[in-house]
Amino acid sequence: MEWLDIARLGASWLLLLSGGAFLVIGTLGMLRFPDFWSRLHAASIVDTMGSGLIILGLMLQAGLSTASLKLLLIGFFIFVTTPIAAHALAAAAYDAGVRPSSKEKEEET
Repeated sequence: MEWLDIARLGASWLLLLSGGAFLVIGTLGMLRFPDFWSRLHAASIVDTMGSGLIILGLMLQAGLSTASLKLLLIGFFIFVTTPIAAHALAAAAYDAGVRPSSKEKEEET
């Protein structure tokens, strides 16, 4: 194995582990945050970053192939659809009457 292959494999594993860590941290954020709005933020931001890092790691593992092209397309669709889905969820929740809470409102009551 050449040193370039070892470096590519190491970078790939670093990206895969980083993406997995982002997804685990996002899951913990969804469980710990107090309201819908902060949970939605944690889910959408961390999901995009975690899946993007995992897809980049898998692309490094695959090398230049059709699998890399497919992974690139999957990453593009995730990058585009996750913020749109989060916006649609936020708009639906706001229309349904779920309002963001603030510390000032809770202290006044």
